[in-house]
Amino acid sequence: MIEFQVDRHSGVATYLQLVNQVKQALRLGVLEPGDRLPTARAVVEATAINPNTVLKAYRELEREGLVEPRPGRGTFVTRSLSRPEAAADSPLRADLIAWTARAQAAGLGRADILALVEAALADTAPPGAAAGGGRAPAPAHPAPTDPADPTPAP
Repeated sequence: MIEFQVDRHSGVATYLQLVNQVKQALRLGVLEPGDRLPTARAVVEATAINPNTVLKAYRELEREGLVEPRPGRGTFVTRSLSRPEAAADSPLRADLIAWTARAQAAGLGRADILALVEAALADTAPPGAAAGGGRAPAPAHPAPTDPADPTPAP
């Protein structure tokens, strides 16, 4: 089950942080069709956010066709965004983990690593296209807002 993290200093609306975290979990195969999302009450207790914020996020996910509410039972994932190339055991993911470890060993923090990844995505976008549709999705665990933050990525 997904555990939401909220960064009140990220500048990203809280409901969008939740939406992005669900989408990332769907892409990575952490959530799969049939899985139940935490109840709004459980998310509120874990994150201390307004219940309407959780419901707004869940409505957005429903609008996008990713989840469906089942009255009296909860909200369930209806569609996956995962691809085999992004699976936990994929060679691409192993390469990225190794690269991230090298970046951390070189002294780069989470914000530095994310900036490098976003720059690389922009550099490899097809001509005339914006990488990732113009904006990279927010990470499941938002990056520190202080660019000088030396905290290494998890």
